[in-house]
Amino acid sequence: MSELVVQFQKLSIAREAPALNREQLALATQWDAVLKSGQVERNLDNINLCLRDNTFLVATRVPTVTDVKLFESVFPLTKQLVSSTKDVKDTYAKYRHIIRWVDFLQRLLPIEKTEQLSMNYDLELPREVIEKKKKADEKKAAAGEKKTAEVEKKTEKPADDKKQRGKPDEETLKKLREEAQAKKAAKKAANAKKEADQQKAAAEPPKPSVIDFRVGFIQKAIKHPDADSLYVSTIDVGDEEGPRTVCSGLVKHFPLEAMQERYVVVVCNLKPVNMRGIKSTAMVLCGSTDEKVEFVEPPAGSKAGDKVFFEGYGAEEPLKQLNPKKKMWEALQPNFTTNADLEVIFKDEENKEKPVLKLTNAKGEHFKVATIAGAQVR
Repeated sequence: MSELVVQFQKLSIAREAPALNREQLALATQWDAVLKSGQVERNLDNINLCLRDNTFLVATRVPTVTDVKLFESVFPLTKQLVSSTKDVKDTYAKYRHIIRWVDFLQRLLPIEKTEQLSMNYDLELPREVIEKKKKADEKKAAAGEKKTAEVEKKTEKPADDKKQRGKPDEETLKKLREEAQAKKAAKKAANAKKEADQQKAAAEPPKPSVIDFRVGFIQKAIKHPDADSLYVSTIDVGDEEGPRTVCSGLVKHFPLEAMQERYVVVVCNLKPVNMRGIKSTAMVLCGSTDEKVEFVEPPAGSKAGDKVFFEGYGAEEPLKQLNPKKKMWEALQPNFTTNADLEVIFKDEENKEKPVLKLTNAKGEHFKVATIAGAQVR
């Protein structure tokens, strides 16, 4: 525990903080994960956005330990940004919410005045532009331009008034009829092809390459505040935007300490779901029987974000998100199991040459469970 946190906990304002609800606990877990991953500087824009909508980082009326922990990393970065830029006004405008938060905490905590960020309260900052409003204004302007163009078109006088009022001759009518029939036939053929392609795609079973398997590292796991059977884990899967929050029904299978700081395999493109108020954005892959559950273990030397795939499908890109209506996961998952060597395999009935494919990585290493042969893998 850092000296600043110790000093903060002695303050009366720290004792005024109410107990955190489930959403605030989830926020605190996410910020702890950002700190632990060392990606604070990369997340400055996200911190500023959070502080735009909240006074403090976990949406409380007073600062919490999470604010103080993050302050220790953000404070020197903010001082560096302000001192290194030629246009201080731009920095103040871009990070106005972080600077407001830093100014409050540096005066609350025992920061020497000589070490504090020197504030310029006389700067006149431009009005903050929220992107959604900008898009709405652009749409409004575009609609106005379209309306003006329509009015101008209506008021234009035809170049040849007599030609406009006259009836087309027989040759022109015949040509128009032929063009209309050709368009109708082309449209009918296109619709028929589209329908045939859809039926063909629906009839073909999905390939395992559609699933986004990756190595993940569980940075921290806690008990779900409102569900006795669920853990809430912060898992690094190599995303640029930082770790994901994942809810797993593993409480009765693993003690909490077994969920800390370990590598796992994660399914990253299932549709996010709310699990008792916390959005879960991935799934930890396990092998199981009715009596036992074990993690699918990555090979030694694996890193968070490493691509995982079944043999023969390493070059293909998985879907960004599986469509629940197409039930691709439900079609593929029953074919995921483990062999006598405890390796995770996919039984591909369509592949006559190689009906059994092993779960592997770019190095050709295989993924296993600890003891269960013939496990359901999900």
